[in-house]
Amino acid sequence: MTRLRYVLPFLSLSLLAACAMGPDYQRPSIDVPASYKEDYGAWRRATPQDETDRGAWWSFYKDPALNDLEKQVEISNQNLKAAEATWSEASAVVEESLASLFPTVAVNATSGRKVGTMPTLTATNSLYGSASWTPDVWGRIRRGVESDQAKAHASAADLASAKLAMQATLATDYFDLRAQDELKRLFDRATEVDTKALRIAQGQYTSGAGALADVLAAQTQLENVQAQSMNAAVRRAQLEHALAVLVGKPPAEFSLQPKFTIDPAPEVPLGLPSALLERRPDIASAERLVAASNAQIGVAQAAWFPNLTLSSSAGYAGEALSKLLQTSNSFWAVGPALAEAIFDGGAREARAKQASADYDRSVANYRQTVLAAFQQVEDGLASMRILAEERATQEAAVAHARAVEKLALSQYKRGVAPYADVLTAQSAELTNEQALLMTRQSRMDASVALIQALGGGWSGDEFSSGHD
Repeated sequence: MTRLRYVLPFLSLSLLAACAMGPDYQRPSIDVPASYKEDYGAWRRATPQDETDRGAWWSFYKDPALNDLEKQVEISNQNLKAAEATWSEASAVVEESLASLFPTVAVNATSGRKVGTMPTLTATNSLYGSASWTPDVWGRIRRGVESDQAKAHASAADLASAKLAMQATLATDYFDLRAQDELKRLFDRATEVDTKALRIAQGQYTSGAGALADVLAAQTQLENVQAQSMNAAVRRAQLEHALAVLVGKPPAEFSLQPKFTIDPAPEVPLGLPSALLERRPDIASAERLVAASNAQIGVAQAAWFPNLTLSSSAGYAGEALSKLLQTSNSFWAVGPALAEAIFDGGAREARAKQASADYDRSVANYRQTVLAAFQQVEDGLASMRILAEERATQEAAVAHARAVEKLALSQYKRGVAPYADVLTAQSAELTNEQALLMTRQSRMDASVALIQALGGGWSGDEFSSGHD
């Protein structure tokens, strides 16, 4: 009871400290539009009853091969493993910070010799335990834990951003590869048409109804198409290698069978603009860093107040090791220590200014991240809308080009049109076919970018308790 008489006043003092130094966190205000500028009513609103799993956002495309690849990204991608390690490190920092709230207990044992006032050696032995505790009177530790927890949440959101970026990159590369497959089909078809035209030109030349120049021109046209087909094969190989790395495999161990079609891009379901603040992991990360900076203001302010440390020790000390644990050799000590810096040359004031400036910077970064997110969504919506219009126009151009090519070849066979008209028509048809394919590919890429801009399948609901 005598020992508690020294300790209880300081325990009471620490318990009376009900609040921590510094401002309590409030999420910075953001101007959020009521609707998207590019939302003309053509986009389907996302609802909580959507049957499609928002986590597996790539399932919108209904492509089994893409589904299999996306599942492998999270398991095998090395960049994601590095991001996961960063998140684990941030979580461990939180655990370390929480440990500061509890006492430290140690056991010590020593044995040695010392020289006394006489030139003789005296044995010294001791066995004792010690405990120390720094009560968080001013909330410095609690604010530090709050800051580290917010940083850990930001790291988790960064991990989600990395996953979303890898998933989107894989989807884009996959659709680009399928576009090369489709392009190969176009070149194969053009090769067949040009080969047929070459035979016609050779027949016309042999019969005396055509010129050698027509044969050479037809041969050149065929070889140009074959060269373009080879270029498409090179690009496909590069995309296949990129996909291999994304799923964590050596390119030599990965291959995809050709698929000679590109499915139409799906209409991406939208939420309200305000929901974007919860749907985007990069926004959540930026907001959590604001919370971390806010807590550091409290840490800096707590430095102006004294640190209280409670410590105690008890054990045995004596000369003879065999008699060390006797009552006569026992000892104990308990007491508080109060430390306060009287003069530090303005260091604490400077740290407080740094914390305030860091908070202002993190708020600005958060608001800029939100603005960039709205821009990316608007860009995606505009691209989807305009590319849909371009696709319709390009489909009409392809139909007309095919008709012109058939007409030109028919007129050449009948000898009423020069072979130059055939070459021009064939070139125009292939150019328009390629343009249509590129438009469809661009719209698929735009749909992936829009889903990424909307946050993919990530949700920040788990952090809602930290958004005061």
